[in-house]
Amino acid sequence: MAWTQAEVRELKEGRYMLIEEEPCRIISIQTSKPGKHGEAKARIDAVGIFDGSKRSVVYPVKHKVQVPMIGKKSAQVLSLTDAEVQLMDLETYETFSLPLDADLKGQLSPGTEIQYLDAMGKRRITRP
Repeated sequence: MAWTQAEVRELKEGRYMLIEEEPCRIISIQTSKPGKHGEAKARIDAVGIFDGSKRSVVYPVKHKVQVPMIGKKSAQVLSLTDAEVQLMDLETYETFSLPLDADLKGQLSPGTEIQYLDAMGKRRITRP
């Protein structure tokens, strides 16, 4: 299983949750007071880890949401092209390729170590 469950009231800024099947990092959480016949609600603003798009949702504070299992791992750069970077995981020695983000061009070179996120079957370089 690639995720666990948590109640909305247990979430904190900077943590992660699934919105529309996409792992997102929580930017802000605002809670409202309960109404006369209702219960307190929370508005959550988040940014997708892999697509970078902003998402907002409103849930009751007792609502259960999915929290993705995110692995922060290290890898070594094996080779570079203009479009992608080939990496080797430093624990499992698995090799894989990831698209090279424009902001990382010029920062990577073969033999250097990088950090990457692994969540929901997707990977992304977090820092060189």
